[in-house]
Amino acid sequence: MVVDLLLVLAGLLLLVLGGDLLVKGAVNLSLRLGVAPIVVGLTVVAFGTSAPELLVSLSAALRGSTDIALGNVVGSNIANVLIILGASAVVSGIVTKGHDLRESWVMMIAASALVIALAFTGEIGRIEGFVLLAALVLVLWRQISGARAKRPEQIEGAEPGATGRQIGFWLIGGLVALPAGAHLLVTGASDIARLMGISEAVIGLTLVAIGTSLPEMAASVASAVRGRADLALGNVVGSNIFNILAILGITSVVAPLPVPSQMLHFDLWVMLGSSLLLAPFLFRGIPMTRQVGAAFLAAYAAYVWVLL
Repeated sequence: MVVDLLLVLAGLLLLVLGGDLLVKGAVNLSLRLGVAPIVVGLTVVAFGTSAPELLVSLSAALRGSTDIALGNVVGSNIANVLIILGASAVVSGIVTKGHDLRESWVMMIAASALVIALAFTGEIGRIEGFVLLAALVLVLWRQISGARAKRPEQIEGAEPGATGRQIGFWLIGGLVALPAGAHLLVTGASDIARLMGISEAVIGLTLVAIGTSLPEMAASVASAVRGRADLALGNVVGSNIFNILAILGITSVVAPLPVPSQMLHFDLWVMLGSSLLLAPFLFRGIPMTRQVGAAFLAAYAAYVWVLL
């Protein structure tokens, strides 16, 4: 058990480090090659910050731990809303006025509804995976065509003075650390599940999901400390869309994912419900106060209590 816990901790550390290095390297390489900043923000950064979830889900699926692969995505989306936004709101509150994310929110709800509908077939297989990837292409096209260009300095990880050697180090470091971390985390988590008699689905929905959300969590809380907790809203909505369409899409094309009954009738609906909670804040501009943040965290604690 101790060895397995150490594997999980080492895997989490490598995922956080690898995700940060990959984002920094990819962003600076893209900007150095003259790619438009808005394209970098909506593609490279989105993919890079979701790389831990992708590598963990792929690794789990290829090892036959499909419940962890699916639970990781569903659990990450729940944690993104209830833990990341909850913690950010508790730190400083989140001002929602002036941040028009209504269209992106609709896309997030549509993606959630789509994956639930596909899950009722009993398996998210290759055909369903291609459907999710086709939806991802439409979302990216809509966001890129409708977005205003951002200044390079607004892109996370952008360092205009970065040298080619630095960029190469960041990219190689990220590409090495991410798969290594994913392998250690999935191995340790699977063994813990077996030893404790807990299903792999529950481990994927909680321990693995929270672990792979650590990069987004760290960035959001850091933004809140700097008085920019509003940035967490965009990060969470974008990450949730990408998790469903890209990560589940890619993973299910590589290895079909059977949908456990518990996830079909409970966890997927919790994911949709937590996303719906954001509607009054985004559409009516109601601020997310510390009390709201505490309620979100309490809701997540209740969800985990039900699971266990």
